[in-house]
Amino acid sequence: MVVPTTMQESFLHYIWQFQYFDKTDLVTTQGEPLQVIRPGIHNTDAGPDFSEAKVRIGLMSWAGNVEIHIASSEWEAHRHHLDKAYDSVVLHVVWTDDKPVMLEDGSLLPTLVLKGKIDTQLMTRYRKLMSTSFVIPCARQFERIPNIIRLSMIDRVLVERLEEKSASVLELLEYNNNDWDETTYQLLAKNFGFKVNSQPFFQLSKGVPYKYLARHSNDPKQVEAMLFGQAGFLDEAVNNSNHKLLRREYKMLAAKYNLLNSKLNVSQWKFLRLRPANFPTVRLKQFCVMICRQKNLFSRIIETDNRQSAYQLFESDTMGSSSIENLIINSVTPILVAYGRRQSDTSFLERAQKILEELSPENNRILRSWTALGIDVKNAFDSQALIQLFNSYCVPRRCLDCAIGASLLKPGP
Repeated sequence: MVVPTTMQESFLHYIWQFQYFDKTDLVTTQGEPLQVIRPGIHNTDAGPDFSEAKVRIGLMSWAGNVEIHIASSEWEAHRHHLDKAYDSVVLHVVWTDDKPVMLEDGSLLPTLVLKGKIDTQLMTRYRKLMSTSFVIPCARQFERIPNIIRLSMIDRVLVERLEEKSASVLELLEYNNNDWDETTYQLLAKNFGFKVNSQPFFQLSKGVPYKYLARHSNDPKQVEAMLFGQAGFLDEAVNNSNHKLLRREYKMLAAKYNLLNSKLNVSQWKFLRLRPANFPTVRLKQFCVMICRQKNLFSRIIETDNRQSAYQLFESDTMGSSSIENLIINSVTPILVAYGRRQSDTSFLERAQKILEELSPENNRILRSWTALGIDVKNAFDSQALIQLFNSYCVPRRCLDCAIGASLLKPGP
């Protein structure tokens, strides 16, 4: 089987979805007249590429699925002839027909060849977009994109990002047997570690359940002893009265709650290249303060409806505004959206979006790439959306799934 290297199946999906090909005198490879009544719904999961399509072949109308390949021989190469899910395919759309596809009853699968029917200028634009050296493929053409298309894509990817994050929250909720308090605590712990120490923080939260800390939340020293001891920061004997007190408290509490089996080693924590304010010991101290100050964290979060109320969850003398906003972006808004999904209440998504609109934008390499193209990143709503757009569409070159990329590839001048 020889497959042209200049053609990609995703491009053919795009062409078929929007019907960007010459439909004059369409015929199947068997010479039967073909009319596309409905191209179908693009399927991104397993199974045929388009469902609920409708075509007219000869004098007969057919409703079913459409499968797309670069070469027709891929039908057997992908073992579709052995998969019952493909029995309802009514049309095979290919770039080249190198091998007829036989059905179980001995008849040929109706096949449409697209080679020679696609505007060469459109194909050239696609190849240029895919082969550019720019990380953002449309960088050179970005200023040509109408503002309404940019804004609609930003809105879309922001929702996608919140949905993805909320899906992770719901997965964690299932792991915790639908305990929202435990799930909220673990997610916050993970995000208190930020990127560098997120995993040891997360592991620590699993080793010391929230219900144990809640029982001692009126005694900050015991909360600190449990978390610092379990983190491995009290292993070494230090001639310091506070350290000795915490060691004694941890020894007692570890025995009471059987914590030692899940204890971390101090070597698991990263200090290198971190500013002192970001040391895990500092972050852990801040986490302890939050646990003691904020009772019923989950309930407080789902009551949050603006920047000010979200800030009050984490405000302290030792935590800067950028750290607080990071926690709101990565913990509060995903929990709101996840809870809204579980309750089938879209108002929680709207509330999360509103909070993001009130927060300052992040500042990182990805966002600087967008600002270099003239994008005005006004708030965290914009920055979160642009991070999602970059990571989920630009880097994997999913331009055909992006409203911005698709607008550049529309047929015409």
